[in-house]
Amino acid sequence: MAPASSFPIIDMGLLAGEQRPAAMNLLNDACENWGFFQILNHGISTELMDEVEKLTKDHYKRVREQRFLEFASKALKDGDGDAKAVAENLDWESTFFVRHLPESNLADIPDLDDGYRRAMRRFAGDLEALAERLLDLLCENLGLEKGYLARAFRGPSTGAPTFATKVSSYPPCPRPDLVNGLRAHTDAGGIILLFQDDRVGGLQLLKDGDWVDVPPTRHSIVVNLGDQLEVITNGRYKSVVHRVVAQHDGNRMSIASFYNPGSDAVIFPAPELVKDGDDDAAAAAYPRFVFEDYMKLYVRHKFEAKEPRFQAFKSMETESSNRIAIA
Repeated sequence: MAPASSFPIIDMGLLAGEQRPAAMNLLNDACENWGFFQILNHGISTELMDEVEKLTKDHYKRVREQRFLEFASKALKDGDGDAKAVAENLDWESTFFVRHLPESNLADIPDLDDGYRRAMRRFAGDLEALAERLLDLLCENLGLEKGYLARAFRGPSTGAPTFATKVSSYPPCPRPDLVNGLRAHTDAGGIILLFQDDRVGGLQLLKDGDWVDVPPTRHSIVVNLGDQLEVITNGRYKSVVHRVVAQHDGNRMSIASFYNPGSDAVIFPAPELVKDGDDDAAAAAYPRFVFEDYMKLYVRHKFEAKEPRFQAFKSMETESSNRIAIA
């Protein structure tokens, strides 16, 4: 296990003053070398964060805990004869999903009280604005026109990205040696903003062959980059493998919001980030594809390496180019 002491923490308050160049350099280094970072003074009120945390934990206790305990008891019992099968196919988490864009389904989710819906709606609005602010900061570091990344995420049919939240609880696990909280993977989408428990850890990222703890920090937002940003930046920024380790004690809260391309958005390396050459397609290290097509492949291979997913679309792109040349 590698130490978490060097995990990048960025104070966004510094971006408005004389220390902006240093903060921007730290952000760029975090994107290039970590794929993960933690932000403080991000503009979301601590009162709202406290309210969302309380309502989320109350909702789990009131609605979801008994369901999870019944599921978990059965899963462990069924897996007694084949521990490896349990470890490979089970995540020790209780989740529900909220869609915000292009259309919200918050009003349709059962068992949420009105106060929780209102708080989640406000929180999602603040996170959406923060995601777009972060994308513009990345544009600045990458030498891209302001707004380029946000525009690249907009699907032509709706003019909007896909934005959704996964609300998870990771309850105490009697067999953390047997079961993962969440198996290792990269995220398929764009930029992910995580509001995590500040008392119970478990989130880890893979860096230089070692697992590094993502330190729980009160009122921070953890940011990580998804596969689509790796493609658009032509590999300058990369998505990173991460996992959640199940814990003996404590119930870890995780509210992860995914600011992703629209389903019909066409994703490809930004031309400004493709090295000059005789053939721009050859200089681009990543393929061009429709985000929805990528997601169809991702859901079948989420817990596998990302490189074969990229290669599958690269091969299709090459085959299509060859057909055109022959014709």
